[in-house]
Amino acid sequence: MPEDAFDLDLAAATLQSNAGDVPLLLKLLVTQLSEVLDKRLVVERAGGRFRKSEAVKSVEVTLGNDVLRAEIDGASVRCTIGHSSGGIRIRSEEVGLDEWLKRLLAALQAEASHSELARRALENIVIGGAL
Repeated sequence: MPEDAFDLDLAAATLQSNAGDVPLLLKLLVTQLSEVLDKRLVVERAGGRFRKSEAVKSVEVTLGNDVLRAEIDGASVRCTIGHSSGGIRIRSEEVGLDEWLKRLLAALQAEASHSELARRALENIVIGGAL
């Protein structure tokens, strides 16, 4: 996928328009990214101690020096991006879902430049695999 042919704004907008249901959007992202990100993807499922659900309560993705977290809070979603340096978190910012998606896709794009698995996952997300 040539870097100049990939429009992050358009990809993020497409993701949001195709998945107006945020819990479904997060669940589908988890499905697409779990193999690629492995332990860099932490998913908290809804439900209690004895009753687990397939519904996603929060997603945390670690890519490079950034930790991108999306947490469902009732009918809304809270998205944050934490920045680290030398393993120490130096700042964290709250962003909207569209900005969170753009940053996630940009980080995946950077990873896809050296990982075939990441490239395929990114193509599935953007071009319409499971989403």
